[in-house]
Formats: sequence, structure tokens, C-alpha cells
Amino acid sequence: MREEILSLLSGQKVNTIPVFSGLIHVTAEGLEREGLKWHEVHLDARKMARAAASTFKLTGMPSATLPLDLCAPAEALGAELNFYEDGRLQFPQVKRVIFESTKDIGTSVIGNWGKGRIPLLCEAIRFVKEDIGRDVVMSGLIPGPYTLLLYLCHLPNMVMEMKKEPQMVLDALFHLSSFLAEIGKAYREAGADFITIHDMGGSAGFVGPSAYEQFVFPAERDLIGKLPKPRVLSVCGRMDKALTLFTQTGAEAVSVDQMTDLRSAREALGETLLFGNLDPVEILWRGGEAQVVEAVRGAREAGVDAVWPGCDLAVSTPRQNVHRMCM
Repeated sequence: MREEILSLLSGQKVNTIPVFSGLIHVTAEGLEREGLKWHEVHLDARKMARAAASTFKLTGMPSATLPLDLCAPAEALGAELNFYEDGRLQFPQVKRVIFESTKDIGTSVIGNWGKGRIPLLCEAIRFVKEDIGRDVVMSGLIPGPYTLLLYLCHLPNMVMEMKKEPQMVLDALFHLSSFLAEIGKAYREAGADFITIHDMGGSAGFVGPSAYEQFVFPAERDLIGKLPKPRVLSVCGRMDKALTLFTQTGAEAVSVDQMTDLRSAREALGETLLFGNLDPVEILWRGGEAQVVEAVRGAREAGVDAVWPGCDLAVSTPRQNVHRMCM
């Protein structure tokens, strides 16, 4: 299946519609089988690699994704993270923003791409490749520029500047896209087979179609243009009013979640690959196996090129649902 997926990402016709993910897909059952605690895996390259490989070993899903959170780029710029050491199965989050204004984000941020956990993450990618790299495809995960900006900048000031100083906000986003591109290149050099840009905060459904077109889309296109192929753009939320812009980002594939109509997306995307869009909460986490089977069938009938979860898996997702999705 690895070779089939790589052929698909390179633009070749394949015989099957594969099931995999470029988003985070680690389960509590996989962690338990490996003897790992969730809050510890983010700070140790070998433990992180074992966690990333655990879903394939547990369910046969032919993919692995690193890092296991979206906050490493913010951390590299100086943000402090909460790793939830109290045992909650939460993804790490930024504790507080570090910039009051988008004007504080200049070209100097680009030189920080190798700081924080980035070297550790590259090491973890190499460990996964050594372990299961012949059997799975490896995704290097980065946030989109707009999502990263939300982690970094005081939101009320950012919203005000989007209205009064739009070029200043765009400049900040372009600086962040250059910064993220360097991280993406490092992940590819470490062994990732493709890069997934997860711009979960930059959905047209969240910011509105006009703000998406003015701010999010130009920064996504700039980032994708600086990354080596293949590149997958993943955007959460209802994207129906901005679907035509996806074909202009330059991404080889687009992943959407359950809030976007797959048939509309298939029609709008043309030759661009469409991945999606199983609901990670109501179907994969809380649903029964029959619901999973029906969701996979529906996605395939709607014309996806690969079946993906619509977003990161909840860590509590039962292994039988992941296994059923892959059958």
C-alpha cells in the first residue's frame, strides 16, 4: 500500500482508493500497548517514534505522522507549551501568546526554524523510518501560517489589524510561511514522504470566505510554493464557498472534514486530489463499526481519491474503528 499511496501523491493512477492519514492518528490503546504515557512522548524522540508507529502496528493503517502536535513551530519561536502532565489525553497547547501585534513578526523569525523541539522531531522521523518506513507513508505535519499566527499573536489586536492594517498582517503571514517552509524541508530531509499543512484555524467556515481569500489563501499558496512536493493541504470547517481557491494553492491534494460536502468538493477540485472526510468524533471515536463502514463507503462513492479522517484522531478512538476504516 505504501507504493500505491506514493504513486497517488505523485499524480499517477492507482488501482485502489487507499485509507491512510497525514494528520495525527495515535490511539490510547496503541500507547498502552507500547507502555507509553501521552504527555511523555512529545519530549523524547524514541518514545515519540514508537507512539507514531503504534497505530500501524495495532491496526495496519499504512501511515504515520510526526510531530504529534501542531505547536512545535510556535515553541521554536519562544512560546511555552502545556503538555498536560496531569494525564489528560489532550494535545499540547500554547500557554500564552508571545506577540502583542502582527508588526512584531518580522523576517528574524525565519532564522529560528531549527530551535525548540524541531531537531528532536527530525530525529523521531528518522526512527520511524528505520522501524516501519518500508511499510507506511510518513507525513511531516506543520500548521498553516494563519493557524500559527493564532498561536502567536494577541487575537483582539490581530483582528483589529486585519481590518485597519491588512498589509501588515499579510507581511507577518508571509514571514511565517517562509519559517514553516524551512521546518517542512527539514522534515522531508529527515525522511517524511510528504508534508501535510494543517491550517485548522484558517477555514473559511471560521474566518469567513472574504477573510480566507484575503489573508489565509495567499499565505497557504506562498508556503506550498516553497515546500518540496508532494504537499497536502488540510483545512477544517465548512469550505464550500472557497473550494475553487483550493485548485490555486498548488497543493497536490486537499483534505476536508465532514462539514464540507464531498461531491461539491470533487466537482470544484478537478484534477486536484481529494482526501476525506470521516468525522473523527461522531464516527471514528463515538460511532459503531457499522457507521464507520458506511462512512467509508459514502466517501468513496462521493469521489475521494483517498479516505482520510476529517481531522486528527481523538486519542481515545477505539482501535476497532480504525481497523474497520482500513478494511
